[in-house]
Amino acid sequence: MRDFANSSYQRKKVAPNKVKIQRKPLDLGKYLRPLKAVVFGFAILALTGAFSYGCYKAVSSVTLFSLKNIEVSRTKHLTRDEILGLSGVEPGKDMLRMNLKLMGESLLQNPWVETVRINRYFPDSVSISITEREPVAIVNMGFIYYLDRKGNVFKVLNQGDKLDFPVITGFSEEEIGADPKGTREALVSSCDLLKILREKGAFILADVSEIHYDKGYGFTLFTASGALPVKVGSGDFPAKVERFARIYRDLMVQLPTIHYIDLDYNDKIIVKKS
Repeated sequence: MRDFANSSYQRKKVAPNKVKIQRKPLDLGKYLRPLKAVVFGFAILALTGAFSYGCYKAVSSVTLFSLKNIEVSRTKHLTRDEILGLSGVEPGKDMLRMNLKLMGESLLQNPWVETVRINRYFPDSVSISITEREPVAIVNMGFIYYLDRKGNVFKVLNQGDKLDFPVITGFSEEEIGADPKGTREALVSSCDLLKILREKGAFILADVSEIHYDKGYGFTLFTASGALPVKVGSGDFPAKVERFARIYRDLMVQLPTIHYIDLDYNDKIIVKKS
């Protein structure tokens, strides 16, 4: 066996392999080129958007159909300037951009306006036709309101509003909220009674100072002379008023001795004397 420990052989050290790597400089352009393309694309889009918006503004500022003529129907309670102010319409506006529905809704916010019709006539005209509510009575419900011929309570009276209308009492805002249907029917009935009293006859609306409503009983008229209660009840108003009209003048002579008159019967009149 060979004794390697005492051998004169010496292993040579092998120098490690040295490979010299030459580093290439970093090519930033390789990475920036895609980024430049993206930035350039965004720049083109921004310029295109700005140009398009500028063109839109330029085109939209050109009014092809400019409003020149505004026709407004004759009204009793609203002035022309008030109507134009409520509708927001004025000469020079673009006919194509006018929102007629919105204009009509704005006008209907005014209590005097019952119906409104707006028409657009190219190239340069608009017409506004308004139907106003007409008061037939005043309803005292804590606040004083106008009542129209259809039984609608539509406006709180303000300073300067006319007061020469029949007064209706017995209604309240609480009842309107609690029983809107029943109150509405009673208000319509009061308009029916007022219509009958307006007709020519011996007993007419001028002879009535107040119409009082009681939910359980119905209507009671109070005469302008002496505030005599005339109980009418509910329904069949024409026949009741006609019967009373025949004897009204004769009864007025006896007024100091009469406590009330009850018409709420089919074929007779009850005169209660004091």
